[in-house]
Amino acid sequence: MIRSTPASPPGFGGIHPLVDALAERIRQCRQQLPALEPLEIDADLEAISGSLDGEDLFIRNEVHRCRGLRKLHLETARLGRGLQILHCVFFPDPRYDLPVFGADIVAGPAGVSAAIADLSPVSGALPEGIERALSQQLRPSFSQPRELPAWGSIFSPHVLFVRPADAGEEQLFIEAVVGLLQVLAAAVSVGAPQAIDDAATVDRWQGQLDYCRQQKQNDKTRRVLEKAFNPAWADRYIEDLLFDDPPALC
Repeated sequence: MIRSTPASPPGFGGIHPLVDALAERIRQCRQQLPALEPLEIDADLEAISGSLDGEDLFIRNEVHRCRGLRKLHLETARLGRGLQILHCVFFPDPRYDLPVFGADIVAGPAGVSAAIADLSPVSGALPEGIERALSQQLRPSFSQPRELPAWGSIFSPHVLFVRPADAGEEQLFIEAVVGLLQVLAAAVSVGAPQAIDDAATVDRWQGQLDYCRQQKQNDKTRRVLEKAFNPAWADRYIEDLLFDDPPALC
């Protein structure tokens, strides 16, 4: 069953502090972006409730856009009292030479099983200024790094994929994500659009299309959504909200 809820359910506050803390820092960074405004989505996709294996499932979506970024999506989800997820992707306007920002957390009562963040290139390599800024940042050390999935070729060499072992490493992860967002914000602030038919724009559009298609290969997300709701709804959620293809150039 799918139910659209007008506000967050009672007790939606996080079962794991990393999810709440990172979501709030992302919101703070988001507010600093130029010409930020809400992006309208279907009302039944903003706040969603359902059930999975007898447990209540709640999903909240916040969607914006700004100059240089066509969509900023922050999703928080909770399954009963056991599983909590943060998913965030900022998709660039292909006219701008900008990467895709992505961050995900999977947490439960036993702790955080996965935390990943990256500025991912959409045209073969990161823009020179962003590559230089990331290379100059101090890379934090984590005791439990994780291997990228088979479809992980979309990520940059700077991708961070770890299992934070304690509160100290969780804070390091938050600081690393904020660092990525600061690098992106600096690039957005000085970025200028290229013509829609410029070869570089077309190349970035194709690269972002490839990024979305690679992300859609994550069958685990699709299986969970299909089980909690139904296959048609899962397809709509993935295709229209999570990893919608960049609009056609025209």
